[in-house]
This record gives sequence, C-alpha cells and structure tokens, in this order.
Amino acid sequence: MAFRGPRVWLWRWRRNPLKRRSDTVEAWVVLGSWVLTVVCGVLAGWTAAGSVERSLARERVEWRPVAGRLTERAPGEAGAHSGERVWAEVGWTGPDGSAHTGQVRVVPGSAAGTTVTVWTDRRGRLVTEPATAAQARVRASLVGGLAGVTVAVLPCAGGRWLRGRLECRRLDGWAVEWAVFDAVRERPSG
Repeated sequence: MAFRGPRVWLWRWRRNPLKRRSDTVEAWVVLGSWVLTVVCGVLAGWTAAGSVERSLARERVEWRPVAGRLTERAPGEAGAHSGERVWAEVGWTGPDGSAHTGQVRVVPGSAAGTTVTVWTDRRGRLVTEPATAAQARVRASLVGGLAGVTVAVLPCAGGRWLRGRLECRRLDGWAVEWAVFDAVRERPSG
C-alpha cells in the first residue's frame, strides 16, 4: 500500500497547478452524488412514511369493531395457556344487514355462541384490527427509513460508478503519456 500523506480536506476545490480537468469533474461528481443521495433519500423516506401513515389512519377511521358469535365450538381444551389462540368460525351481520362468516383467532375451547369482536370494513368484510396511532408511527418510520435508504443507494452507486469510469480514463491517459515519455527517452540523442 502506498503512503498517501496527510489527508487534505476539500483538496479537489483548491487551486493547484497540478490539478487536472478530471479532478475538477470528479469534484463535481462527488458533490452532485452526495447531494442527490441525501435529497432523494429524505424525500423518498418522507413520502413513503406519509403514505403509510395516511393509509393506516384511513383504516382506523373506516374499520369498525362488530360483535360476532362463534358458529361452532373452538378446537382445543378450555383453560389452555392464556396466550394461545386457535382459528374458529364466526358469524356477524354486516352494515347492510347481510350475514357474513369467517375465521378468527379465539381462545381454545370457546363454546359455540360465544361473543367475539371482529373488525370489518365498510362492506362488512373481515379485516384485521387496525394499527393504533403509535403503531402506525412506528410502521411509517420503518417503511420511510427503508424506502429512504433504498432510494438513496441509487445516486450513491451511480456516483461511485461514474468515479470509477473517470479513474479508468485517467489511468488510460497516464498510460499513453508514459508511452510517449518512454519513446522520447529511448530515442538516441544526437
């Protein structure tokens, strides 16, 4: 590994007689890719988080708890472990008066006719219990963070790729210049 000397901050932006045009282009590429990385990541994160938060808030407004009754005895033994739940058939009446049935998780061994709370949408279809406001904030933050990082990777990777291409061009240019130098040096003098 070659010794590079002390790190000089913002060296690409300083005046220097040895600075090449490619150094200036690379400075702009680095600046542009970092700005795009931050801006795109933040905008994507805020947009995704806001969308998730609005969607979950709409669910809290539109979804309603409805009293349903078990249509048959739930499988399992009554008095089993308190946290255990089993699937059982439940029936409820929709907002339009129509009868609906579906599967929900209940305490094992619950008797037929036991009242259970089910959540339905506007049409009376069975849905899960909506997220609370606190749960919605956490979900929105996680989705927003993931979306932000995912989108931010694109300009960051693009800048890295472009810098790699600039480095290849710079090395090719040096190879040509060294070849010219060697050709001039090997010429017989006289």
